Amino acid sequence: MPLLGPAPFSVARYLVSRTTVPKLALLTARASRTRHDGRRRMGTLPEGESPAATGELSTRELDATLNRRERVVILGSGWAGYSLSRTLDHRKYQVVIVSPRSYFVFTPLLASTAVGTLEFRTAVESIRSRRNRAAFIQGWADDVDLYSKTVRVEEAVADPRQGTALVAARYEGKDAATLDAELVAKHASGQMFNLRYDKLVIAVGCYNQTFDVPGVRQHAHFLKDVGDARKIRRRLLESFETAALPTTPDAVRRQILHFAVVGGGPTGVEFSAELHDLIYQDMARIYPELVQFAKISLFDVSPSVLSAFDARLARYALDLFARGGIDVKTSRTIQSLRAGLPGVDPGLKSGRLGYTLSIAGEPDVGVGMCIWSTGLMMNPFIQKALSTIRRFPPKEVIFKSAMPHAGEIPWHILRDPKTGSIVTNDRLRVLIVPDEAEHAEPGVKAHLRDVFAIGDCSVIEGVQYPATAQVASQKALWLAKRLNRGDLHTTRFRFRNLGILAYLGGSKAIYEIGNKGQGIAGRAAWLVWRGAYLAKSISWRNRVLIPIYWFLNWAFGRDISRF
Repeated sequence: MPLLGPAPFSVARYLVSRTTVPKLALLTARASRTRHDGRRRMGTLPEGESPAATGELSTRELDATLNRRERVVILGSGWAGYSLSRTLDHRKYQVVIVSPRSYFVFTPLLASTAVGTLEFRTAVESIRSRRNRAAFIQGWADDVDLYSKTVRVEEAVADPRQGTALVAARYEGKDAATLDAELVAKHASGQMFNLRYDKLVIAVGCYNQTFDVPGVRQHAHFLKDVGDARKIRRRLLESFETAALPTTPDAVRRQILHFAVVGGGPTGVEFSAELHDLIYQDMARIYPELVQFAKISLFDVSPSVLSAFDARLARYALDLFARGGIDVKTSRTIQSLRAGLPGVDPGLKSGRLGYTLSIAGEPDVGVGMCIWSTGLMMNPFIQKALSTIRRFPPKEVIFKSAMPHAGEIPWHILRDPKTGSIVTNDRLRVLIVPDEAEHAEPGVKAHLRDVFAIGDCSVIEGVQYPATAQVASQKALWLAKRLNRGDLHTTRFRFRNLGILAYLGGSKAIYEIGNKGQGIAGRAAWLVWRGAYLAKSISWRNRVLIPIYWFLNWAFGRDISRF
């Protein structure tokens, strides 16, 4: 598969005794007042500005439970961030997750939840639980100050963007003056605050790539979060119910029951397969008169689908799709997606549900829903907060060779020229380089001692691993193990390819085992697919629920309730 709360410290509050907290809180408050008095004398804290306005008092309760541990701030709650938070030694580190969503998503099961094979709760794990001792702040990471080792956080408790795929920066379309005014207002209201860290792990993931195709952001459906799966299920059922109306013409039925999937990777292929199972195993019994109009089309700009798999396994998938009636259209370029069906009177109520998909060199196509799964784009936070180093942190940088005048030249975080990802060394520490225009020796690099990057938003220098959950979780587990043992300098990260899986529908799948050319297909691969995802589910709760729902849907059919 291809990447923030009103009471964020309730878990941490009970890690110390009821008698210890007031004393520690009192000491922290006194230290905070002393720091602010000093800042006023030095002129760094404006007169009349309270400590609360800077956000420091908002972390007092968190500071009170530090207990001489190092604070590890993890930005993100995906495969990398959540796995790391569960594996770190909480006796040694105070772990704080900062994320706009309060749960982890088991992404391989999203396609199953979108069509009712599984319920949404089986694909999520709450960050706040009895099993996870990490503290949690529901918010967006807005900026990072490497010199003072702080992260600026904007709360996101009621943000409507959480829980769905992101395709554009939150601040897109706003000028600098507007952003500055909002920043001041958010600090004053307590909506934004600073959080100090000892170690920072950047695991913010990526956004969905739309290639700026007109209409995709507004009208396409994505499949990256549980909110997306919920929208897809609702849209599917709306399409069938609209087609079932006696006033809907056959020409409209044929279009609104045409479902387009753009992107021939594992996500697009697996959703097409799950949708095919839904239509021909359940909808055929519930809407027998409508199945003749249903159609699934899979589009990809490449000449083949499932390019990550061995050619033999990819051909098996294509043959299976062809026999099942899924129309695979490769070497197709999507030009736009707009509301309304082609050739249908705009005044017709049932026709307003659909969209027009424009394809280069072909007539427009009417569809009831378009699923967009064409890869990832870099998280805008990386460009905004982790590009230029505004103030060089000499104590936080490790050089390969002495650079006595390093603080006198500008530096920036090294980014991959192709993807924009943060570049790390093979110990997952973030690399920094001087601006070449300002430095006489090109190629000089250093790395940050306490800042790490894992997951889809990072790459290791000189190595191209796939942007998958497998790579992200392995990096997280390796880093946690090294930090727990304190032996980061003795070993280097190496990825172990455990293989890739894709479900093809009809209880069949493909499984490529590690190296190219070795794999299995068919029902045996499907059993491996189900067993692997069941075993990889984080909690025992979901390991119990998932097979129960598989049995219930096999025995009684999928749940097609629309709510």
